[in-house]
Amino acid sequence: MIDTRKVLRSFRFAGQGIVDLFRFENNAKVHGLAALAVLGLGLWLGLGRIEWALLVTQIGLVWAAEAVNTALEKLCDHVTPDRHPQIKAIKDMASGAVLIMALTAATVGSIILGSHLIDRFF
Repeated sequence: MIDTRKVLRSFRFAGQGIVDLFRFENNAKVHGLAALAVLGLGLWLGLGRIEWALLVTQIGLVWAAEAVNTALEKLCDHVTPDRHPQIKAIKDMASGAVLIMALTAATVGSIILGSHLIDRFF
């Protein structure tokens, strides 16, 4: 049987993690502003359902990557506050993963939004 209280508590903890991500992490705020710009532009351009699904998926993936990166950085800082070459490599790779995801999202966004902008203005 499912313990509903445990499930609800897990959702509350996860929700707090999301709140903390956007409250304390500057890069998450930057990604949030970019997402708002993309969503606003998408509304203005009148995107179709599939295009919305692709854009929203990309936004979610970037935020998820940022959350995992932040968690790894905090764990690394907890393990050792001192500089260590392995910790640096871990942090660099995790932030590189966010950059890969952000560049992928920007590419998908450019393909979708760019084609609509070209149709509208040219």
